[in-house]
Amino acid sequence: MKNKEYFALKFENDKLIFLDQTSLPLSEDYICTDDYEVIAKAIEDLCIRGAPAIGIAAAYAISLAFKNNNVLDDDYFNLVFKRIESTRPTAVNLFYAINKIKQTYLQLSQSSDIYNSLLICAKKIHDEDIVKCEKIANNGLSIFSENSIVLTHCNTGKLATGGNGTALNIIINAYNNKLVKFVYVDETRPLMQGSRLTAFELKKNEIPFAINVDSAAAFLMQQKKIDLAIVGADRIAKNGDTANKIGSYNLAVNCRYHNIPFFVAAPVSTIDFNCSSGKDIPIEERSKFEISRICNIKFTKSTYPIYNPAFDIIPAELISGIITDNGIFTYPFDLNV
Repeated sequence: MKNKEYFALKFENDKLIFLDQTSLPLSEDYICTDDYEVIAKAIEDLCIRGAPAIGIAAAYAISLAFKNNNVLDDDYFNLVFKRIESTRPTAVNLFYAINKIKQTYLQLSQSSDIYNSLLICAKKIHDEDIVKCEKIANNGLSIFSENSIVLTHCNTGKLATGGNGTALNIIINAYNNKLVKFVYVDETRPLMQGSRLTAFELKKNEIPFAINVDSAAAFLMQQKKIDLAIVGADRIAKNGDTANKIGSYNLAVNCRYHNIPFFVAAPVSTIDFNCSSGKDIPIEERSKFEISRICNIKFTKSTYPIYNPAFDIIPAELISGIITDNGIFTYPFDLNV
């Protein structure tokens, strides 16, 4: 029996329970809280990560802010909203979710049960993501040939969503249908989401894999060891330009050079219809200590200048297809879905 008993987050007994992903894979530590500030900090510190999971956690956080302050209070709502909004600037699912919560709040009156009304909205966002993940997994089966060898970057499984994942969920579904035989996992510098999180999920699902340094991806392609690559997305512009974990653009360029299909998988909620192209997508820059340290162990001088963008932009023309819960879209993309 495959050991799949893990989850990114769930809501139970009026509290959010989430897996501290910074401790994986060496330790599986779950945190239980009803404090929106704890959740906000967890999103900032990548204890909770992955665009869909961030959005769901953000929706629960705003709801929980009214658990013990169950009154209509616009100033308080705006304070909480801005705190959650400030946690991660690139992941559009965050803004999709908290704006859904805001729409719900604006429709309430003084006699409303504020907390439970917001909570119903948050749970709906969570439930919808579970369904979206399964649709993505099924829609993605058509990209594989039998016994494919796949390369993936960062983490896009159950740990990144409210359901079973996006790109990694497609890979797992394809493996279970005998369409994938092996997975290469970019370690995904600087925070090693591939070697820590994707490896953790593949092991849980008993899927054969090997971790490789990010810079080995092109060499694997040169040796004809890769049939296709698939990644997730944190924000997709209307023209198909996609923001994803730093290193994704490198991977797409290498795939194009080696004539290897490169796919993106994400729910439609990851498409930002206010962004006409990747130039409109804000790119989060994170702490220099993520580069100068590994597991909080210093290995170079933190006084050195450091550039640490969390994401890069994959031009639409390098993407073979965007796999969504509404089907697969191909270049030139028309994402007005």
